[in-house]
Amino acid sequence: MQRIRLRYTKRGRLRFTSHRDFQRAFERALRRAEVPMAYSAGFTPHPKVSYANAAPTGTGSEAEFLEIALVEARDPDKLRELLDESLPAGLDIIDAVEARTSGLADRLTASVWELRLEGVSQEEAAHAVSAFLAAETVEVQRRGKNGLRTFDARGAVAGLEVDPQPTRPQPDRPGVGPCAILRLVVRHVTPAVRPDDVLSGLRAVADLAPPVPAAVTRLAQGLFDEESGTVTDPLAPDREADRPAPTEAAGSAAAKAPEGAGSA
Repeated sequence: MQRIRLRYTKRGRLRFTSHRDFQRAFERALRRAEVPMAYSAGFTPHPKVSYANAAPTGTGSEAEFLEIALVEARDPDKLRELLDESLPAGLDIIDAVEARTSGLADRLTASVWELRLEGVSQEEAAHAVSAFLAAETVEVQRRGKNGLRTFDARGAVAGLEVDPQPTRPQPDRPGVGPCAILRLVVRHVTPAVRPDDVLSGLRAVADLAPPVPAAVTRLAQGLFDEESGTVTDPLAPDREADRPAPTEAAGSAAAKAPEGAGSA
């Protein structure tokens, strides 16, 4: 059995698709592309697809991950092209590697998010960010299946800053008036702290309330590097393991000069 790991996106209006919607679209793409899927055992077999830490409905993403199991080996790049052609534009398969290591989900420990705040100036955003980062705890509330829950949104935030670059237009956003862009790095903890929770925290500590809903996009997710504060590519270990190791003969030739070298 071959395992392939894929990175896919949710762009534009398709950020409003739910995880269930994507599952249905992806399974149709698997059938359309005639992918030789492995199936589970039991009374109702289903294709072996493992989804990892899907983004909330309504948020865009450049870094969603899943893993599929095949009964016949396929070239990851060709498989990526076939699946990408079988999905609607906006749900794009942008990377594929053969799984050479275990624990993809264990390598998704943090996410980098972009929060576009239309109608908010950079000065307002910077003031709110400073207040949020200065607080030891920022309590927010979220309604779940068991009612209203209160938790700390500050502890999971590893980084939060105002993007100093000029605002970049977005196809489905108005782009009129001031627009502050926040870059958020959040650890994956329990309970999960989402971008909406951080926005609630900014409102709690600095009364920051954008006049229109924020446009939220996940830019990356992977292992969080404490020293650099960056999030690394979770597929990199599989690429490294896939590279052929140098042959022993080549290593010996490089280490030992041939006899007679340098003689007159």
